[in-house]
Amino acid sequence: MKLFKSLLVAPATLGLLAPMSATANEVTINDFNPAEELAITNSRVDGLEARLNNIEAGSFSDTTSASFSVDATVGAIDGDTTSEATVVEYQFNIGLSTSFTGEDSLDIAIDSGSTAPSTADNPMAFDTGAGLSVDGVTYSFPVGGISMLVGVDTNIGAVFTGACSYSAFTDWMSNCGTDLSVGVAGAGVTAAGSYAFDSGFSLAAGVSGTADGANTAANKVGLFTKEGEDLYAIEAAYTADSWGLAVAYVYDDNASSAETTYWGVNGTYSFDLVDLSVGVETEETSGVDKTGYFFGATFPEVGPGSVSAGVATTTNFTDTATNYFIYELSYSYPVNDGLTVTPGVFIEEKAGADDLTGIIVKSSFSF
Repeated sequence: MKLFKSLLVAPATLGLLAPMSATANEVTINDFNPAEELAITNSRVDGLEARLNNIEAGSFSDTTSASFSVDATVGAIDGDTTSEATVVEYQFNIGLSTSFTGEDSLDIAIDSGSTAPSTADNPMAFDTGAGLSVDGVTYSFPVGGISMLVGVDTNIGAVFTGACSYSAFTDWMSNCGTDLSVGVAGAGVTAAGSYAFDSGFSLAAGVSGTADGANTAANKVGLFTKEGEDLYAIEAAYTADSWGLAVAYVYDDNASSAETTYWGVNGTYSFDLVDLSVGVETEETSGVDKTGYFFGATFPEVGPGSVSAGVATTTNFTDTATNYFIYELSYSYPVNDGLTVTPGVFIEEKAGADDLTGIIVKSSFSF
């Protein structure tokens, strides 16, 4: 009897539950608004993005950028007086740049390198010392049509145009053999400026004096003093589509030794298959004249890379002295946008000693 009653009640119960279930489903669907839910989600994403932007803004301003580079070498130098073993050396550079007006630039260079040169000649001239050190602070800004530069530990040659298309493998070939004139360094505090004419002609000049650096009197005298060392430099250059020529004059007012004047001329000409570069530099101290020479050729399209070959005097020599030369050959191959591998070989002639022969592979990273 109870089972019979249950069978009669079940259909009635289901009939009552059916409309209630439909109503519940209807309420759930009606309560869900896709547009409203999407708006809430977007609002939360925007809030998260704003927080990330605030973090980035606290790290760098919109006008500040950083660049990084690493040069690493592995190789050996036969005949080196320090070590003929295969060694690994590196140099790490950080460049920070910011602008305040859109036309100016405050630049800071920070370097680190191998603890000490493993070879006597240090052909790559890597900065030594594993600790980070400031390698220069400069501020560039326009004054009329003149591009001005002031800074500490800054080369006057940074504003020079130059006329050298050779990609040097060793430091000896830098600035096409005119490193003391066209590539003149700074003695400390530097002020320089350059002006480029529409015709391709340019003029640049600057002065540099001993900085307030080491704890000695000579390094605390500053600019334009009788006790200190001042460099005065001027360069005139002309650049055309396929060739260029630059002439530089430098006067070194060195209080601790004799005054020295330098003249440097370098030039370049581009053919279809090869770019040629030459350089001549003279220096005069107390009536003694010295001269140095450079010649280099770069073949920009050899397979996926480029070949560079150069020869230069190891320094500037007097007319009566025996000239010694350095020769180099390298192949530069860009593996990708951030890595270039350059194997090379050099031979350096030495006075009264065996020649040096170095085989080195250089890897350059930029990011």
